[in-house]
Amino acid sequence: MATNLDIDQELLEEALKIGGQKTKKNTVNKALKEFIDKRKQKEIISTFGSILYEPGYDYKKLRRRR
Repeated sequence: MATNLDIDQELLEEALKIGGQKTKKNTVNKALKEFIDKRKQKEIISTFGSILYEPGYDYKKLRRRR
């Protein structure tokens, strides 16, 4: 699907140089993918420390059973 966007040409040219992509389309697609990945990482990081563990859980004891 074709989409017309008014993209800052200076930003696009810099992204082309830095990203190493051959086309503007590939550059924009890669930038969008990286943006999405970074946002998903932030969501995952926000869950750190939020998992509640059973106080009496002893993982070492479970290893000895084998």
